[in-house]
Amino acid sequence: MDIIISNASGKPIYEQITSQIKTMILNGTLPEGEALPSMRLLAKELRISVITTKRAYEDLERDGFIETMTGRGSYVAGKNLEFVKEEHLRMIEEALLEAAHLAKTADISLKEMIEILRLLYDSE
Repeated sequence: MDIIISNASGKPIYEQITSQIKTMILNGTLPEGEALPSMRLLAKELRISVITTKRAYEDLERDGFIETMTGRGSYVAGKNLEFVKEEHLRMIEEALLEAAHLAKTADISLKEMIEILRLLYDSE
């Protein structure tokens, strides 16, 4: 599993892991039913504490992204379409919030931002 940990990031390591695994699940890189590496193996590969990987897996399970079966491991959960849509909306809101802050800093009007978004949306 390709997870990149950045010590320069302001995010805690467990959040970096959680975020990257969520992205892999949402974009289909990790399909439903796919086994995740054990907490110990992932910790060893990333050279971090097992406690950190445990926290990431607990968060992923709490959020409905993975299912953990005692003695069998953790697997990508079946996708609840409404949940997936909510997660995408949350990610979009975060990106738009950052864009809004940048626009205000650069004195770009809401009207200009809407036009930029319209152009980007239609170009897809």
